Amino acid sequence: MADAMGIAYFAATLPLAGGVLGSSAGIAFAASSGASTLAEDPGQFKNVLILVSLPMTRTFYGLIQMMYMVLVYIPSVEITLTRALGMVGVGLLGFFAQFISAWAQGRICASGISMMPLTRGKNLMPTVMKAAFAELLGVLGIVFTILGLLLVG
Repeated sequence: MADAMGIAYFAATLPLAGGVLGSSAGIAFAASSGASTLAEDPGQFKNVLILVSLPMTRTFYGLIQMMYMVLVYIPSVEITLTRALGMVGVGLLGFFAQFISAWAQGRICASGISMMPLTRGKNLMPTVMKAAFAELLGVLGIVFTILGLLLVG
């Protein structure tokens, strides 16, 4: 069934799309805050660079989810229309997990970056620890995608 296969491959791209969009938004938030922080205190460049880069990982998480769907799941089952539509639901779960996780992490990092001049960079590790909570949701998105595919059949 070409139609069902097309839907299945579309579903597989959803987590990657969420990761790319979320990473872009998260990095934009953090980088915008970083620009003003560096204008005030150029010595915070290393700390700003670390925090700006954190939301980027959701793109890789989305890629992992897509690769699993395309290379492991689709070849191992018969893709029916029902199964393909189930994959769309699972793909949307992956999309939102990666998008919201990266978006939220970018906001957390932006807040931490804005306080760098005031704390002289001492808030780097507390900010990274808070950002790890948002990161965990992206990791759980991978797990839930795989579990969701098991439920789809």
